[in-house]
Amino acid sequence: MLYVVIGFLGGIIGGMGLGGGTILIPILVLFLGVNTKIAQSVNLLSSIPMTIIALAVHVKNKNVVYNLVIPIVLFGIVGAMAGSILSAQLDATILKKLFGVLLMLVGVLEVVKGVKGKNKAGGKVKKA
Repeated sequence: MLYVVIGFLGGIIGGMGLGGGTILIPILVLFLGVNTKIAQSVNLLSSIPMTIIALAVHVKNKNVVYNLVIPIVLFGIVGAMAGSILSAQLDATILKKLFGVLLMLVGVLEVVKGVKGKNKAGGKVKKA
């Protein structure tokens, strides 16, 4: 049952475009004791069907700007290859720490963005 809840939360977050791995990886590593490399692999494999469904919905709703997508995809493929090779060389504890730092940076940036948006909007955060 726990895996169903984890998958559901990861799917919701991923479908919103926020990256389901931000929920899935920490839960697998911190609460279920899964090795970091295994958790990353599970996240990547599970994201394929979720991404296809989310993409279909966004394309249907005309939320895709193709001239933005093409360079991001091309360089994202190169980055994914480089990241996969690098992660295979790094120890799992280093990856866990790097992922933690990344999550903290994203969290701080979101808080700063929210505070600035709140100040500019006269007490209300701007909607994306």
